[in-house]
Amino acid sequence: MPGCNVHWFRKGLRLHDNPGLLEACKPLTSDQHVRLKPVFLLDPWFVKNGRVGPNRWRFLIQTLEDLDKSLRKLGTRLFVIKGSPEEIFPKLLKKWEVKKLTWEEDTEPYAVERDNKIKKIAKELNVEVLTFHGHTLYNPESIVSANKGEVPLTYQKLQGLVSKLGPPEKPLDPPESINKDCKLSQADLEKTKYNVPDLHDVLKDARRKASDLGPNKFPGGETVALERLVQHICEKNKAYVLKFEKPKTSPNSLEPSTTVLSPYLKFGCLSARTMYWQLISVLKCGKHTEPPVSLIGQLLWREFFYCVGANTRNFDKMAGNPICKQIDWDSDDAKLKAWSEARTGFPYIDAIMTQLREEGWIHHLARHSVACFLTRGDLYQSWERGKEVFEEYLLDADWSLNAANWMWLSASAFFHQYFRVYSPIAFGKKTDPSGEYIRKYLPQLKKYPDKYIYSPWEAPMATQKAAGCVIGEDYPRPIVDHSVASKANMARMKKAYEAGRVESGPPKKKQKTMDSFIKRD
Repeated sequence: MPGCNVHWFRKGLRLHDNPGLLEACKPLTSDQHVRLKPVFLLDPWFVKNGRVGPNRWRFLIQTLEDLDKSLRKLGTRLFVIKGSPEEIFPKLLKKWEVKKLTWEEDTEPYAVERDNKIKKIAKELNVEVLTFHGHTLYNPESIVSANKGEVPLTYQKLQGLVSKLGPPEKPLDPPESINKDCKLSQADLEKTKYNVPDLHDVLKDARRKASDLGPNKFPGGETVALERLVQHICEKNKAYVLKFEKPKTSPNSLEPSTTVLSPYLKFGCLSARTMYWQLISVLKCGKHTEPPVSLIGQLLWREFFYCVGANTRNFDKMAGNPICKQIDWDSDDAKLKAWSEARTGFPYIDAIMTQLREEGWIHHLARHSVACFLTRGDLYQSWERGKEVFEEYLLDADWSLNAANWMWLSASAFFHQYFRVYSPIAFGKKTDPSGEYIRKYLPQLKKYPDKYIYSPWEAPMATQKAAGCVIGEDYPRPIVDHSVASKANMARMKKAYEAGRVESGPPKKKQKTMDSFIKRD
């Protein structure tokens, strides 16, 4: 039979637990199969204008290469097509005589708008469209419905709602084979114009430098994602899983103290449902920690922020965001640039920002530290500016989670104890008193004695010279006096809160949060 079914990959870049892909493999009638043509659209406008750093481009290209390899084992392939969805689909649906178009639903505002346009185009061309939930454990709308149409604005409320909904669905197995009529012709398999593009070509189009690529510590793709899942969440590693408490993991260990599955969840290389049920299988082995600090708790944080993000207008902005405090942040490009380029003069902060740029990942508590420092803690810059920097450099940059965490850490939403500030000097010492993390990412300071590694400006000049790094010449002086700036900022935050410049934020009833378990000094 002529024609084909198309599965449109966007997120959900995997074969396992992919209901949309499985639907595209099904016959149109009881015995009429058509060829399966999975596509991924690479929009040139987004390549040039998207806030995506070189490390995340590499992760995506590796993921697409892995996906293409897996699809070819089934007798099909990934068709990577350059162009916007609105431009490509009207032509593609006609040219390929598409019968059915499937995809995984996306709750981000721009994606909802885009998808509605494609649904309209498909309807006009008499193409059946079937979409499926799969990026989160639960459909965010089912959570809101369970709350009588209200968006849950506390983690506790989210927990209560999902407990009523019951456990998430079991993940679907990947297709082990497809019908012979779904397989592509040799000619289609060999067409090079649909190949995954070369990373260096993409970086050139994106006006990025290949020289800015850091070490490839976390390769992209479903294959690596599943390997990493089994490595970290298994009976052999049950002690780690059962005792896991996020606040007790180290933000400045030389190797990650957590699973680093977040980039794979972000791109959908790993299904959240697959991770959930893998965790359940290990948690049966004994007594274990509970949400919000457990590994299941981390997945529920993700659900919480996705649910609120999908149902709150202007969620990624301060203005017009009904749950966000309106705060008179400063706008100092020099301070923002110093922070983003690891030139604040605070080694702990600069080491974190260096790791972010070089590797594309930093521990959650490290994100807390630098976000607090940029906003209410020291520099008093808008959380939106910090969010943009994270959006560029994080492998796991995620629209909902990134905005939510920045609002949280700036005490703009969800968390309102603005007077609890991370010290850029003392906090890192708790888990790394000798500053090995700083020495790794800021080698110019590696010869400093432990006593001064977190505050090198306090070292006598003789010590600075002996270490080969004079403060103010070889490494910046502190951009602010933390003790002075933090107190001044607390006063400004108090004033902003009292001014009541917005409609009230989220409910202020006491809730269990990860912050509740962290003593800051």
